[in-house]
Amino acid sequence: MDLKLKGKKAFISGSTQGIGFAIAQQLLEEGASVTINGRQKSKTEQVKEKLQKQFPNTKVSAISADFSKEEEVENLLKQLTDIDILINNVGIFEIEEFKNITDQDWYRYFEINVMSSVRLSRKLLPKMQNNNWGRIIFISSESGVNVPENMIHYGMSKAAMSAIANGLSKLTKGTEITVNTILGGPTYSDGVAATVEQIAEAQNLELEQMKTAIVQQTNPHILLQRFINPSEIASLATYLSSPLSIATNGASLRADSGVLKTI
Repeated sequence: MDLKLKGKKAFISGSTQGIGFAIAQQLLEEGASVTINGRQKSKTEQVKEKLQKQFPNTKVSAISADFSKEEEVENLLKQLTDIDILINNVGIFEIEEFKNITDQDWYRYFEINVMSSVRLSRKLLPKMQNNNWGRIIFISSESGVNVPENMIHYGMSKAAMSAIANGLSKLTKGTEITVNTILGGPTYSDGVAATVEQIAEAQNLELEQMKTAIVQQTNPHILLQRFINPSEIASLATYLSSPLSIATNGASLRADSGVLKTI
């Protein structure tokens, strides 16, 4: 299927690894040009070169920026022009007991996970409105609906993302712009992989054994009976980026393999 993305320009926050990187790959494969983003300049440039080699007939750009640092965010925003597709993906997560989450932690999660999408959308939506075409996609999580007891600050930030997307979609009435949210399930991203590998090593277990045990313990009802691959989230994001998805707007779309029972 031709998703008609040739000539479209996309920006993906937090895209040097995991879901963001997988989205960049799929958009490039469809012929879009992509600007990736990461915190570290050296790593961001390395990923840019990797993608350019993988997709030599497309254009890959890179802007390094740490979304916890205001001056770096301001510099990033100044460089973003003519973006047709915005993927709000950057985010942080950790497991922590509620009693141990400090005020600073709450503000940090809100600043990076929520305000990144606010600032990017506020910058890029007006140009989309002028062009009467655009896509804004929020990579949220099922944790924003069924908030984990040991990641309440993370769940809060993902719920806030869904709320922002819902409100922004109402500003697109009568246009060719859509705003949607993806509620991803347990995904084996790079960050998750690093944590699982540490636990497996500490417990002297094979990695696949550890992955299976974690899924069975934390998400026994997941229909895949395994972690979701980043590419499986990216496939939905790529479709939502397409002109073919015009009838899908203001939606929270589940890519959770049945983890959520109600929504």
